[in-house]
Amino acid sequence: MSLALFDLTGRTALITGSSQGIGLALAAGLGKAGATIILNGRDATKLEQARSALAAQGLKVHASAFDVSDSKAVEAAITTLEGTVGPIDILINNAGKQHRAPAAEFPDEAWADIFRVNVDSAFYAARSVGRRMIARQRGKIINIGSVQSELGRPTIVPYATTKGAIKMMTRGLAAEWAKHNIQVNAIGPGYFKTPLNQALVDNPDFSAWLCTRTPAGRWGDVDELVGAAIFLSSDASNFVNGHMLMVDGGLTSAV
Repeated sequence: MSLALFDLTGRTALITGSSQGIGLALAAGLGKAGATIILNGRDATKLEQARSALAAQGLKVHASAFDVSDSKAVEAAITTLEGTVGPIDILINNAGKQHRAPAAEFPDEAWADIFRVNVDSAFYAARSVGRRMIARQRGKIINIGSVQSELGRPTIVPYATTKGAIKMMTRGLAAEWAKHNIQVNAIGPGYFKTPLNQALVDNPDFSAWLCTRTPAGRWGDVDELVGAAIFLSSDASNFVNGHMLMVDGGLTSAV
């Protein structure tokens, strides 16, 4: 009975930015827990490669190429997906980007772009899927934050600002939509080996610092985020709302 709480059979999950990295790992994990998966990204070729790889594992998977930072494209895609694949029960807002530069030299266009991808997209997708969840009186939304939702670091001030915004978006949506039986939560990954972090992974000085700074003493593996995603997508989290679950090897718990 307790394991049934985590069963996602019969549910459909849209994961944005899921052609690689964390998004793809979460998609695979939810698929193995029984969900029908919808992958999303802007590169149709890359997206199809990811879809084929998951389908080869026997998972129920679809792909939808659209730009989540374009509100009209989001609404059009969600309308199409709900009419073809079916109602979206789970939304994971994972699409994101990084841009490293000193704050005093950070270009205006890069500031606008990182907010467009990291914050605007999450709101557009949550708004579009959320209004349909309200009509159905059920749903799960998971926003991907970061340890930078809580901690600052030089050269990534705009990124940290966007992830702070994601934390407060999560709380605000939970406060507004919990009465509709919609749970809105977030996952705060620590430092994981992903394409977004490849420059840091390849930097021996940074890796040495990170392994010393993180109580677990290592980088995270993206598959270690799957359990948190399944929990927050499932009936096991029906009374959890507005929470950010840190999956960071203890990084935000120690000084």
